[in-house]
Amino acid sequence: MRSLAQSVSADFAGVEFVLTDMDDTLTYRGRLAAATFDALERLQDAGIKVIPVTAAPAGWCDQMVRMWPVDAVVGENGGVTMLRRDTSIEYAFWSREARGEATCRLAALRADIASRFPSATLASDQPFRLTSLAFNRPSDGDDTTRLCAFIRASGADAVVNSLWVLAYFGGYDKLSAARRLLAYAYGVDIDSQRDAVVYVGDSANDAPMFAHFPRSVGVRTVVEHLAEIEKPPEWITRGPGGSGFVEVANSVLAARR
Repeated sequence: MRSLAQSVSADFAGVEFVLTDMDDTLTYRGRLAAATFDALERLQDAGIKVIPVTAAPAGWCDQMVRMWPVDAVVGENGGVTMLRRDTSIEYAFWSREARGEATCRLAALRADIASRFPSATLASDQPFRLTSLAFNRPSDGDDTTRLCAFIRASGADAVVNSLWVLAYFGGYDKLSAARRLLAYAYGVDIDSQRDAVVYVGDSANDAPMFAHFPRSVGVRTVVEHLAEIEKPPEWITRGPGGSGFVEVANSVLAARR
């Protein structure tokens, strides 16, 4: 990884989209700073599409796409997408079965996990989820590994970020959901137009995005998760969380000017 402070304007020339994780990337220690919100607004005012791509629940994402200076949100690691159309919000699920699976197969998986992993606790935001289960990430790494292995053995997907172990059915991830959204909403092929996108993240479920986009940036807190990331981001910020995101926004805007 190279320090973002050493980048030059040419490194971010032609960027049209900033895709970003939310928890511990836009936020830090659970808070969204005013400077970070201002960075989102400055990007949007410059004509750059800003899209959080997050494991956060649909309920949080609905609030973000309605009230934040963002253009769309991918939530629950790709299970649900929300696109702002002037004053209305267009919802899309990864598959027609996504909602049914969330209420049926995930309910059965939740019961199995409760019986086999009594210490596994559901995240407090679970009532706001539509396509996934979220468990508080165990403090013991071996417990996290065993829980993920059980989820996958049950036929579900398991991903880990700085806060949660997420379980869902469908075979998607942040990258596949972003690919679908940008093609549908903006006519952008992220396989042939990778340089139009900057991705900012901090943890293991950002790994597919770091690997795909040459213009990828980890905020400083990514160093805590590098053992879980096969290909690290190209750049790293000086600041953690939202302050690191502000550095990215400033670099993209400087290249724009």
